[in-house]
Amino acid sequence: MDSETFGVEKGYGLQAVEWMNEEAKKMGWKFEARLYNYEIQTKNFGSFEMFSLIGDPKAAREITMRASKRFKIKVIEGGYKTRKLLVKLAKNEYGMVKKGDRTVGQIEFESSRLGHGDWKVTKEERK
Repeated sequence: MDSETFGVEKGYGLQAVEWMNEEAKKMGWKFEARLYNYEIQTKNFGSFEMFSLIGDPKAAREITMRASKRFKIKVIEGGYKTRKLLVKLAKNEYGMVKKGDRTVGQIEFESSRLGHGDWKVTKEERK
């Protein structure tokens, strides 16, 4: 799995990513996260520092949840895609906004298929 739609609450980016990488190494999981100096602003959930990751999807979601509990912060667990095959000029991904074990909402991201476009939030929904 390779995704850029994971995020941590603004102000905790470097601290959380370093901790996640250390924990993954201790557990022997295939996981690596890197901040890429991009923030998104949401109306309902606040600001997030986005990070890209490479690794096992199950490990990525598990370690992101652990970081949320450890630092008591909201995280975006991204990388979800629709089952529909739509041919569009934009690519879409979905993310779950979580705090600890609770899902507090959902976010839809969109980015251009042409070139390397940044992800933009197109829809937000509280649970």
